[in-house]
Amino acid sequence: MSEKEDEKGKRGAHHTELYFEVPPTCLPIVYSPEYNITFMGLEKLHPFDAGKWGKVIHFLKEEQFISDDNIVQAREATEEDLLVVHTRRYLSKLKWSLVVATITEIPPVLFLPNFLVQRKVLRPLRTQTGGTIMAGKLAMDRGWAINVGGGFHHCSSDKGGGFCAYADITLAIKFLFERVEGVCRATIIDLDAHQGNGHERDFLDDRRVYIMDVYNRYIYPGDGYAKRAIKRKVELDWGTEDMEYLQKVELHVEGALNEVRPDIIIYNAGTDILDGDPLGGLAISPQGIVKRDEIVFRAARRRSIPILMVTSGGYQKKTARIIADSILNLNREGLIEGVAAEEAGPSFMPLMMSKSVSSGATFNAI
Repeated sequence: MSEKEDEKGKRGAHHTELYFEVPPTCLPIVYSPEYNITFMGLEKLHPFDAGKWGKVIHFLKEEQFISDDNIVQAREATEEDLLVVHTRRYLSKLKWSLVVATITEIPPVLFLPNFLVQRKVLRPLRTQTGGTIMAGKLAMDRGWAINVGGGFHHCSSDKGGGFCAYADITLAIKFLFERVEGVCRATIIDLDAHQGNGHERDFLDDRRVYIMDVYNRYIYPGDGYAKRAIKRKVELDWGTEDMEYLQKVELHVEGALNEVRPDIIIYNAGTDILDGDPLGGLAISPQGIVKRDEIVFRAARRRSIPILMVTSGGYQKKTARIIADSILNLNREGLIEGVAAEEAGPSFMPLMMSKSVSSGATFNAI
């Protein structure tokens, strides 16, 4: 028995504030201002735009698609929540600023007192992680959900890296398996430019989870061990452009969902595939990214499979606008409902009932 399994057996089911009834007037879009990392400019030392998530929300508000009143406020994942996947040993390591500096690839973090690192760096990442877990339940309730943050696909149960300190994708799936009736199989569609080695390591021997991963074969992390978990692997060359990319995405998304019908899709929608991204090495246009997201949501909608989207990597200032444009396009195409649940009529996915457990209301890259 692993350390993680042994700890879990000792703890049993824990009380969580992440699963609660969301008012029907709210859209299943999860966000908190706490997502954004700002601390004396240190965040600018990594190419990641640490305020990207707030900018997405700003653009969606400008278009009058959302307001503060109709989105779901993310809650921070507690230590007990994180222990559903992470080992105590790993979480204890995060109390060392050196470890966090290595994971986030911001060297000056090494010299900060850890209480500041916890507050200014890790708390935003824990809140985004809580948001992904919350969005998992929302996807089952409403048929779709978007966490405007999250997608930390380089973090596994006992190791972080590539700006990923918590395994939010693994956590969301484990919470669903343990707490929501009818969720027995999950498919991860990872379309970030980088291999999603974190969730791949976590689900290496778990037949309930089908992983499709499309990534630049030449960049970080190049994790050969983790690749063994990928059921549908699409390795791209430098500079891949729209036509080839979209053809492959559509072909393999359809193939993956025809091969195994999951109870939920977790879609890691990284925008670091954008042409000019300093870390992704691909050449996809903004219109190509919007079309890519539409392909995935349309495939899910056609099969009436709930889908959870997280935003993951993207290292240019314009990626926030593209994410917002993509969400607006999904609404225009009728793939997400831009009105409150009580006004939208019957969802294509019936409300799932929670199980009777305690619950409460080089730079590398993501």
